[in-house]
Amino acid sequence: MARTVPCLDLRFPPLTGDPGLPDRVAAALDDLAPAAIHESGDEAAPVWRVFLADTSALGAAIAALDREFASAGLTIVQADVDDEDWAARSQAHLTRVEVGQITVAPPWDATPPAAGVMVVVLPSTGFGTGHHQTTRLCLRLLQAIPLTGRRVIDLGTGSGVLALAAWRLGAARVDAVDYDADALANARENLDLNGAGEAIVLRQADLAVDRLVPADVVVGNLTGALLVAQAPVIVSLVGPGGTLVVSGILAEEVDGVRAALSGTLAVVDERAEDEWRAIRFER
Repeated sequence: MARTVPCLDLRFPPLTGDPGLPDRVAAALDDLAPAAIHESGDEAAPVWRVFLADTSALGAAIAALDREFASAGLTIVQADVDDEDWAARSQAHLTRVEVGQITVAPPWDATPPAAGVMVVVLPSTGFGTGHHQTTRLCLRLLQAIPLTGRRVIDLGTGSGVLALAAWRLGAARVDAVDYDADALANARENLDLNGAGEAIVLRQADLAVDRLVPADVVVGNLTGALLVAQAPVIVSLVGPGGTLVVSGILAEEVDGVRAALSGTLAVVDERAEDEWRAIRFER
């Protein structure tokens, strides 16, 4: 079965009445960390196929673009296309990202940093490279938590970047969970690149169905809607005295997410980058 890559298809209306629309859309896309944009159609009514560096942000990207440009006639839909090494070709320009004491780097820019720890991530199909705001927010909050010797669950692991970061920061064991088999295949490549061995265990699971053993630290870079929908399950995974870090939350979603996850958990830290939010809870 051919491997596919999720992306966005943007179809513009005839531009005779609004020739500046593509420039405004391009500016909005720049905030969404695009990995590649393939243009087709014609100048009068272009079609763009957009690949994001972090595919977990596709849903939020569709919502944001729709809010801003639907009234101008832009149509935005998610598509799945055959993986023709899109990410490998389009992300070859990516370089390292430094977030506090953590450096996330592709293999071609993996010179060890002078200080801190390094996570090497092969972009492959773009499940998470450290370039998106939500990943950076999680990395910042993870560094504020004592992880040495603790057990961590990474929900929606994608590329495995957060699982690898937790391991590099001293976690004794990390369960990296995702329902997407392609994401787990990408994560396996990255675990091997970093020599994580058996310290990180990959598991294909659906939060709505499968049950996991609670952990000392739970991190979930998901979406605001999923965090609210699965709040009881997510809270149950945080062991006594444990910590929950969540991101993938748009500014307008943060109140709902905070309310859904509060109760037995208390908010102790909240970070923002552009329109994105991340929250740290403690039990």
